Amino acid sequence: MALNELDRVEILSLQDNYIDITAVDDSDVVRRARNVRDGVICNSIQAEHGFSALVRLSREGRTRTLLFDFGFSEHGSAFNAEALDVDLRQVETLVLSHGHGDHTGGLKRLLAKIGRKGLDLVLHPGAFKPDRYLVRRGVKDRFPRLSREELEALGLRVVPTREPLPLLDGDALFLGEIPRTTPFEKGVPHAFFLQDGKETRDANEDDSSLAMRVRGKGLIVLSGCAHAGIINTVRHAMAVTGVGEVHAVMGGFHLSGPAFDPVIEPTVEEMKRIGPDHVIPCHCTGRKAIMSLERAMPRQFILNMSGTTLTFHA
Repeated sequence: MALNELDRVEILSLQDNYIDITAVDDSDVVRRARNVRDGVICNSIQAEHGFSALVRLSREGRTRTLLFDFGFSEHGSAFNAEALDVDLRQVETLVLSHGHGDHTGGLKRLLAKIGRKGLDLVLHPGAFKPDRYLVRRGVKDRFPRLSREELEALGLRVVPTREPLPLLDGDALFLGEIPRTTPFEKGVPHAFFLQDGKETRDANEDDSSLAMRVRGKGLIVLSGCAHAGIINTVRHAMAVTGVGEVHAVMGGFHLSGPAFDPVIEPTVEEMKRIGPDHVIPCHCTGRKAIMSLERAMPRQFILNMSGTTLTFHA
């Protein structure tokens, strides 16, 4: 599928797991959040176990805007949007990476700030899978159910798709269902759901990501959790678009916790082979994996935070 070549891609993390308001490492790509308004230090930025990104796509003098994921708590992403003085009224479409609560919880508050009904919400139909839960230490921890009826009651036009879907007239691409091809990316081993009353392994097939293309530099792949595996995700983006160069890989890589320790090294090695200009692990990537990526790819590595804006130019 052809992707428009963009002059600029700007990604503002309205929510991520980490914040350091004293960071002073701004660059041509990185702009950290400021807690100053009218010259007064007035507030911080909230970090939580969730992810939400405002994406602005520019070409030929025109900028289009989409919102990818919505954070965990009801208020977190909306609070940060207000603290950063972000105008969400320009959002044209919404995209959900998958149906877990750390990506859906802030939707209502964000919609109130957008202030319009009838927007598309693009997602995989598996996001509506009922009775999803994790088994941890013998205890079942259930996810809040995502309901299509409740989303439509909010005034959204729900657009479910398993196939890749162009967004904003080809400025971005929803990747649809990600094929599982690597031998090491096996998903979350302790995720289940009830199917016809029987406990069934949840493959999180609803997990998906965005692809965008920067003119002369290649793809930007933006994931929510990459439950399909971040390498599978990037390889799928390359195959679907026919673009062999990768400029940036950003988002949750879901390598946190003991079950994923064996997956870190092969993931890092494959990421090095892909060779993106920037690698920006976020959210559920986990401390060990983030540190491994930084050691292996120090020039490409960027530490993301809530409130950080990353700008990629042609």
